[in-house]
Amino acid sequence: MARIDEIAGIDPKDATKLRKAGIRTTEAMLRRAATKAGRDALALEMGFDSEVVLRWAQRADVMRVKGIGSEYALLLEMCGVSTIKDLRRRNATSLATKLAHLNGRKATVKRLPTESMVSGWIDASALVEPIVK
Repeated sequence: MARIDEIAGIDPKDATKLRKAGIRTTEAMLRRAATKAGRDALALEMGFDSEVVLRWAQRADVMRVKGIGSEYALLLEMCGVSTIKDLRRRNATSLATKLAHLNGRKATVKRLPTESMVSGWIDASALVEPIVK
């Protein structure tokens, strides 16, 4: 699993707070933030907004799909793909086009995913059971 500070949107200050609470990896984040009750408790304990914790947890969950790292998880989220289930429902051609268009405007990733990569993600997402509820 990736380090907690590899999740896009977690700044160094927040990463330090999370590490002090024992959340050092994406796996630990998913254990604590899998349910709404867990996210709400974590948000209250850490002084975070629960919606922010939800986004972090969803990114960590999507990062479990083979080939998707932090930057790609963020780019997917910006295209409306926040969960593994969202990814499963997508068409590779249209999603790759949308990712390219959005990245052209926002320059989120250095290496744009190809349609073949996106197709691989969609296929791989079928093998990964979502953790975040």
